[in-house]
Amino acid sequence: MAGLGRTKIALPSQLASAFSFPRKFAVCLSSSSNGVAFFGDGPYVLLPNVDASELLTFTPLFINPVSTASAFSQGDASAEYFIGVKSIRVDDKVVPVNTTLLSIDSNGVGGTKISSVDPYTVLEASLYKAVTEAFINAAAARNLTRVGSVAPFEVCFSTENMGSTRLGVAVPIVGLVLQNQDTVWWIFGANSMVSVSDEVLCLGFVNGGENPRTSIVIGGYQLEDNLLQFDLASSRLGFSSLLSGSRTTCANFNFTSST
Repeated sequence: MAGLGRTKIALPSQLASAFSFPRKFAVCLSSSSNGVAFFGDGPYVLLPNVDASELLTFTPLFINPVSTASAFSQGDASAEYFIGVKSIRVDDKVVPVNTTLLSIDSNGVGGTKISSVDPYTVLEASLYKAVTEAFINAAAARNLTRVGSVAPFEVCFSTENMGSTRLGVAVPIVGLVLQNQDTVWWIFGANSMVSVSDEVLCLGFVNGGENPRTSIVIGGYQLEDNLLQFDLASSRLGFSSLLSGSRTTCANFNFTSST
């Protein structure tokens, strides 16, 4: 276990200070095998000779002025990583939501954070309802068959009639629109659908209830096989989107290489 938060005692800051390299690190969580973490700048080379740093799209990191830790001192800012989601799309159609939930208020409530602790993405109740309804409608347009819920997931589908692509099963694509309409974190089938049996896949988002501290928490499953670069000095996040689109994965780092 390693602490990778924004604090000065966390591993990224300690290593940057000790070895005089930029306050920057990258994480690549694998869906199937060993992932990899890089401390310092790229290149981040994955087999077969793919420099994943060239695939990155950048968006600002925000600091929540109020700590989101379970125990903290008054006046502490959050050490977690927040990004600015402006809107949500399903199959490129904007989902109607209460956009005030997407901003962090003066009490530190709202916004979107990245978490490897939460296994799946968590959405505030009204966001969850809007996104899942849009997903269900888009899935019906693709002739996908909805089946009964499987806890902790409420929205599940039969694998019958569900095609397969390099980016996972062929289901509606969820997009988190960031600072502008051209900067979108796309969540494809490999990161959105969880296999609960040979016949059933479920949408890997869970209902966070009403009035959660953070409106959207992007969980570990949605991070798998996406390279994320946290540039603390410039306060920005680089994200690759699903690496299988570039014919590689997070498991493809060559740990035996001497170069």
